[in-house]
Amino acid sequence: MRKEEKAQIIETIAAQIAENPNFYLADISGLNAENTSNLRRACFEKEVKLIVVKNTLLQRALEGLDTEGQGINNEELMTLYPTLKGSTAIMFTDVPSAPAKIIKEFGARLGKPELKSAYLQECAYVGADHLATLINIKSHDELIGEIIGLLQSPIRRIISALQEAKKEVTEE
Repeated sequence: MRKEEKAQIIETIAAQIAENPNFYLADISGLNAENTSNLRRACFEKEVKLIVVKNTLLQRALEGLDTEGQGINNEELMTLYPTLKGSTAIMFTDVPSAPAKIIKEFGARLGKPELKSAYLQECAYVGADHLATLINIKSHDELIGEIIGLLQSPIRRIISALQEAKKEVTEE
């Protein structure tokens, strides 16, 4: 591969990470063509972008990121570097738990893909032992929805109590 091609790949990866800083690094080595195709199809259906990259190019892309105001923590990214060994696939996502669910589903049946690490919401998760945590992680919008629901519950009880009190006063 020529130097220009490598520079273009590094630039493309860095742009994708800057655009969507939620990503998983997985090992998909050993999957045959049919299983790889099924994995790609499952990723497409869940709006997860899957690309296979060379580790050195990915590391250079991570090192070269302009992280100012992008919601990217360089110290956390550096913890991912030791996982850049063997075959690496990047799974980009807007829904933080989607790739974890795909990895669990396929991993249970085929043994691969295997989670190497993930970078979600400015935090790094290194190792397959974090898969259960990542499956249950909520997106920013889901968290806001839960908070609103929690705040609405006491307000609804107060309104209901006031309406009951008003009924009792008007009946008397």
